[in-house]
Amino acid sequence: MDKTPITINGSEKLKEELKLLKSVERPDVIAAIAEARAQGDLSENAEYDAAKEKQGFIEGRIADIEAKLSNCIIIDPQELQKDGRCVFGTTVVIQDLDTENEVTYQIVGDDEADIKEKKISISSPLAKALIGKQIEDVVEFESPGGLKTYEILQVKYL
Repeated sequence: MDKTPITINGSEKLKEELKLLKSVERPDVIAAIAEARAQGDLSENAEYDAAKEKQGFIEGRIADIEAKLSNCIIIDPQELQKDGRCVFGTTVVIQDLDTENEVTYQIVGDDEADIKEKKISISSPLAKALIGKQIEDVVEFESPGGLKTYEILQVKYL
């Protein structure tokens, strides 16, 4: 099975979430189940049902994070060969050639992608178009709004 790329920050966020789930969320839900059981009849106990449902979600998320962490390769953009090419982890400043608007994105793993934080998934159409390109290259890709054309202005290894 291929390793999934992830940035150092993405890995740290997953580790923090895992720690929170195991040290805070899991014990809290176990306590809530015990408290609901102490109330007696479980067949009509909404608190018990809600706590069991939450426990299932927490255990599923813990398993998901552990699987992702065991099957990932952590990439530090600062340690990459700085040849000016767009690769996983790089931060890219691009200009829309139709509107002349500039935007900055970091190319990250699927789990790290967050457009509000200007992080795009390696599997997104834009990232796929950018990979391997360098400053002054023009890239085209099909977006939900139609064909887009960008020029690469900067490639940063942050």
